[in-house]
Amino acid sequence: MAAAELLGRARAGDGEAFRELIGPYRRELHVHCYRMLGSFQDAEDALQDTLLSAWQHVGAFEERASVRTWLYRIATNRCLDVLRSASRRPAVDWDVPGTELPEPSRLGEVAWLEPYPDALLDGGLGAPPGPAVRYEQLEAISLAFVTALQTLPPRQLAVLILRDVLGYRAKEVADLLGTTVESITSALKRARGGLPRRPPDGGREPAPSPGSPAEQELVAKFVRAYSSYDLQALLALLTDDVRVSMPPVPLEYHGRAAVERFYTTMLNPAWGYDFVPTRANGQPALGTYLRAPTGIRHGAGLVVLTLAGDRIRALTRFDSGVLPAFGLPRSLPAPTREDRDQHGTHDA
Repeated sequence: MAAAELLGRARAGDGEAFRELIGPYRRELHVHCYRMLGSFQDAEDALQDTLLSAWQHVGAFEERASVRTWLYRIATNRCLDVLRSASRRPAVDWDVPGTELPEPSRLGEVAWLEPYPDALLDGGLGAPPGPAVRYEQLEAISLAFVTALQTLPPRQLAVLILRDVLGYRAKEVADLLGTTVESITSALKRARGGLPRRPPDGGREPAPSPGSPAEQELVAKFVRAYSSYDLQALLALLTDDVRVSMPPVPLEYHGRAAVERFYTTMLNPAWGYDFVPTRANGQPALGTYLRAPTGIRHGAGLVVLTLAGDRIRALTRFDSGVLPAFGLPRSLPAPTREDRDQHGTHDA
């Protein structure tokens, strides 16, 4: 059915026509809300609010812009409301019993961050980027980029995403946000200046291609080192400027020496580790499980690996609350011997 006919029927109160009209944009709107908010769950809530508002106001849609742009206007302003509110979730303290972490290198600026499942990215990155886009599609969903976005003031954050990630023209963004082109141009300049500088070409080895044998080998080496408590093997996989972070716990460890102190504490032979592979933010990730005396394995969290060449340059650990979004269970049954051989599990 043509979009014009769907729009007409939606205006007349046809809910099914409305769902068909907005259906092609649901995933990219969710990704947009995630980039703005840095939280998968907050993005889900913002998307639902956006679609409800669109349904309530579809009768007043004047077609001065496309349906897609109209939806982006609603979603962007909903996310700005969330960012400006005082109800955002705060940082939390490290609370693993019996484990005292070493002094961190610094406290992270972003109090709340969640990973985004790659399984939901299909159809979620929008139209192919045009000449105005400054970031590759996968780069613009990476944890490093999404984290950096969260350090910007809300209006600058919105402008940078709309202009540099989605490729909207300045006039379109001004219309979206109800302001002037001059204001958008100024906000974009400040936003670009506020983001950490990207290394120049050649300054860092590129990550292996997603799903490539090189990527799989590096992840397998990490699993073997971690599950066998081999600190030296683990350190050999890391870049000199490696970073470990654990949102919403704000502690960060920068550099090989600090990360060595961190993993000296975390690689505890009293714990049995199992890993289940998945993907997050265009990067390899592992659901992490700890084995109880009964053999049942309880979800401990998710670790996302940021790769550079044949090394790991960042490890981002999330708590077990993110596992369901990746289709991973809160716990796993006791492993068989075949499981241990296949997945790199380790008996404590």
